[in-house]
Amino acid sequence: MASVASQLVLHPAVSQSIKVGATTLGRDKAYRAVQNFARFYAWFLISRGYKVDAARWTALKSHLGTARKLLRLGKPMEHLQAALRAALTSGPPAEQITTIARQVAYFLYLTFDTFSWAQSIKFAHFHPDTAARIGKLANRSWLAGILLSIAHAAIKTARLSRETKLLKVQQHHGEKDIGLEADREAKLRAFATTRAAIRHQFIIDFLDLWNPATSLGFSNLNDGVVGMFGLISSLMALEKHWQALGGKK
Repeated sequence: MASVASQLVLHPAVSQSIKVGATTLGRDKAYRAVQNFARFYAWFLISRGYKVDAARWTALKSHLGTARKLLRLGKPMEHLQAALRAALTSGPPAEQITTIARQVAYFLYLTFDTFSWAQSIKFAHFHPDTAARIGKLANRSWLAGILLSIAHAAIKTARLSRETKLLKVQQHHGEKDIGLEADREAKLRAFATTRAAIRHQFIIDFLDLWNPATSLGFSNLNDGVVGMFGLISSLMALEKHWQALGGKK
């Protein structure tokens, strides 16, 4: 019995879960997945008339949202630093501009979100109109950041496609030097890995954009669809973080 218990407790999956849970990012993505499931399930229950049962899930969604805001305190500065680093490095102009703009948008989103958190825990007291304006600005900044991320992905994918095509042409018509061939193969593998990562993030961004878009009235998707989209994107991000901590790419 003790052997079975030790195998369960010391199982690699349990150890990896602890490692993921020990990181702020891991906890945030796990909370976000549960939060979005709660959003979907509350909508599902309400649509079938179980309003009392739905209230528990709505409360869970709200409290997890508040907890996630607390986890993100200080994170705006990370995005501001990332914007500054992007401005100080050289690179393709369009990619550099979209990177800087995206990081500034996320900085603004998380800053406004911090004010919303302070209001939700009654640490700060804003006029209802001011609180609504802060929430709207947060959602606008969030949506802008996602759209800029998608634009950046499209621009970078187009550049990588051109460079991949050029390398393949050189591979077929260039000099048959072993060193050059190995270098081209390494670059092609690196491009393929980068493009796969961009596609992964693009899917996450596409699923996430409907949350602020719906909050701002640009979309009329119901909570069930938005919650399911958020659940999928959260699990995708959590899987990526899991693999990164486990040394897998």
